Amino acid sequence: MAFVVGGLYAAAIYMMLRRSIVKLVIGLVLLSNAANLLIFTASGLTRGAPPLINAGDVLPPGISADPLAQALILTAIVIGFGVLAFAVVLIHRAFEVVGVDDMDKMKDTDT
Repeated sequence: MAFVVGGLYAAAIYMMLRRSIVKLVIGLVLLSNAANLLIFTASGLTRGAPPLINAGDVLPPGISADPLAQALILTAIVIGFGVLAFAVVLIHRAFEVVGVDDMDKMKDTDT
């Protein structure tokens, strides 16, 4: 899993260093997925029952899954989807105004 996370981070950084805005957004999506996979892997891949505690108990009986990592990943997925939707709309509008996808050519339109 460490190699998969490292590969996703490397691919994300490579895509974000490209000049195309579409490749930048693809890199952001890969970066988001790599971070989610890293959190999921760091929390431990334990198969177990849901972390429900019976009345009167202090700890759940037996092996249980870690709910914190699941909640963090779910929140990160929702935030990542919102950022992706905003970036797609921003790219579409920038392409309508400027008419080019290359970020170096977009800098030349400021004058």
